[in-house]
Amino acid sequence: MSLEYYQEDMMRCNRCSYCKWVPHEVMKDAGFLGICPSVEKYNFHSRSASGRMITALSLLKGRIDLNDASRDTIYQCQMCGGCDVSCKMERDLEPYEVMQELRFRCVENGVIPPEYLRITESLKREANTMEKPKANRGNWAKGMGVKDLGKEKADVLFHAGCKYSFDESLWPAAKSGLKLLLNAGVDIGIMGKKEVCCGGRSYEMGFKDELAKFAKITIKAWKSAGVKTVVTPCADCYQAFKVLYDKIGEKPDVEILHITEFIHRLIKEDKIKLTREVPLNVTYHDPCHLGRLAEPWIHWEGEIKKVYGQMVVHEPPKKKRFGTNGVYDVPREILKAIPGVKLTEMHRIREYAWCCGSGAGVKESYPDFAESTAAERIKEARAVGAEALVSSCPRCISNFKHSAAQTGDNIKVYDIIELVQQAMKNEE
Repeated sequence: MSLEYYQEDMMRCNRCSYCKWVPHEVMKDAGFLGICPSVEKYNFHSRSASGRMITALSLLKGRIDLNDASRDTIYQCQMCGGCDVSCKMERDLEPYEVMQELRFRCVENGVIPPEYLRITESLKREANTMEKPKANRGNWAKGMGVKDLGKEKADVLFHAGCKYSFDESLWPAAKSGLKLLLNAGVDIGIMGKKEVCCGGRSYEMGFKDELAKFAKITIKAWKSAGVKTVVTPCADCYQAFKVLYDKIGEKPDVEILHITEFIHRLIKEDKIKLTREVPLNVTYHDPCHLGRLAEPWIHWEGEIKKVYGQMVVHEPPKKKRFGTNGVYDVPREILKAIPGVKLTEMHRIREYAWCCGSGAGVKESYPDFAESTAAERIKEARAVGAEALVSSCPRCISNFKHSAAQTGDNIKVYDIIELVQQAMKNEE
């Protein structure tokens, strides 16, 4: 599409502010009503989805230019999608797509946060967003005896993703995840240094060509390896493979699973047994890219018409993506299956979950914003009495740990893989 394609949506936005709040129908606590971290942080309408609709319309009408001020208005946003699902409770607008198209326009005009230049250079040179040598990509799995799918064949591919591959503080979780599958007898391998970035993070930043480039490289590698299933512990990669690739017409012909989905399957098949008690009161954080943003893409072709020159209709009818079809139940069922674990839900969960704060380049370009967003989520976890915050996304986990350390909160932060591994220790 294009920014111009969504001009009708910009005109139809009536500034109702639904994009700023959890829908009234599901509000649970007066202290946790917001859905938009940008509005929470900057407390100005321009930082809402509606405000960015105005920015987009003003840009199309030639009333403003792209400059440092408008750049910050556009990029001080994690692209978490919370505004979009709240909006769709009332309207059929596409604020998320407008904000994405704004970023594409910024990149086309060279108006981007300076930090993005380093990230994109790393992506072009080293095929990752972590600014690390691509030759070291498989180092996290050294000594594990896993198949190298550049040389061998396997039914299942374990795609670690950039964050797990290069952030050594996350290696224990990545290793545990792979070991769980190996011990369960799964015929699995890795691409090692031949694995490349999924392209999803750069796409959210506005570099749409990078997504198409890495989608083609990735799908070609999967075909060459002959894999039937791709498993990833990274929520960003999962969403890119399952949703964004389909969106741009590069839908892969393999089964795509997040590691929680695969672990859940193995538990059901009695290949993973959770027998050791883990006495812990936890709450679960839904990652945006595993939750609302992971809802399958809905392709639509048709005509947008106005009835009596007023009411807009889509022919054929266009289905809304409410974010309800993400991966929500599986992680919770895993936690409930661990002896001793007590799961207490936060006030904002599932498609209305509050973002961790690290998405779409915010962690790199506006670190104080990322930290304050994570702090708000930790505050919510504390409010429901949890002693530990559990998630299934490396960026969420990393940002929560950093924010907790900065604020002096001693809340425990776990990757769900770690708790599964703890519950199996007496099986090893």
